[in-house]
Amino acid sequence: MSNKNIVSIEDRIPKLKQARKKKANRRLIFYLLIFFFLISIIVYLQSPLSHIKTINLSGNSHVTDEEIIRQSELTMDTNIWMIDIEKIESLIQNNPIINQVKIDKNLPWTININITENEIIGYSKVDRNYFPVLGNGVILTESVKDEFTGNAPILLGFTDEEILHKMADELNQLPESISKLISEIHWSKTDDNKNKILLYMSDGYIVDGTIRNFAEKMEVYPSIVSQLDPESQGIIHIGVGVYFESFDEMSPEEAEESSVEEQGEISE
Repeated sequence: MSNKNIVSIEDRIPKLKQARKKKANRRLIFYLLIFFFLISIIVYLQSPLSHIKTINLSGNSHVTDEEIIRQSELTMDTNIWMIDIEKIESLIQNNPIINQVKIDKNLPWTININITENEIIGYSKVDRNYFPVLGNGVILTESVKDEFTGNAPILLGFTDEEILHKMADELNQLPESISKLISEIHWSKTDDNKNKILLYMSDGYIVDGTIRNFAEKMEVYPSIVSQLDPESQGIIHIGVGVYFESFDEMSPEEAEESSVEEQGEISE
């Protein structure tokens, strides 16, 4: 029978005690680390270290940075972890000039706000001043210009706010390739048709139309013009039907009346 090393119970007890002590110490250190970690988080959340330090804005041109920040209700005392992004986006989007808002957190203390504004679809002429009109019908009264830049049609005679909103909505849907051909749009309501409008185009034609479904009906304009004699002058009707009426085919009285009306409205 081979000899085996026999360890007495008295010799094993100290080693067991030492192993248990090490295990207990490791467990204590683990719990202490968790405790101090939680304490650090609480201190951080309650300290200025968790507050916003930078707000970056982009995409805004008609609304100032200060106005957007004021509407967002964000301050340098706002805890970045307590921000409700959807609520802030909703607050900013209450501004009629703003179309869309996108907010991102850039930890540890930066907020990025990207703004998409409603596009300028025309200019409302009042006396000798031009006020930008947005795609939702809002007039930027604080952005007055004394010169016309020519990058959008002039809107004349739109004294009814509801009518102006309808016209703006239609222009907002119009392809840029067509809208840039429009020099002026006159609201020429009649007793029978309050949506009647006259357009003076940069290529010399006059368009007689209506605000209702204007964007859809104006899509045929390039096709009509391409079939006309470049030297011809007259009115393109896009109301009930689509057809061209040459000044040469009008009676002298009608032609003179149209000419006088055109000169009078353009000189306004």
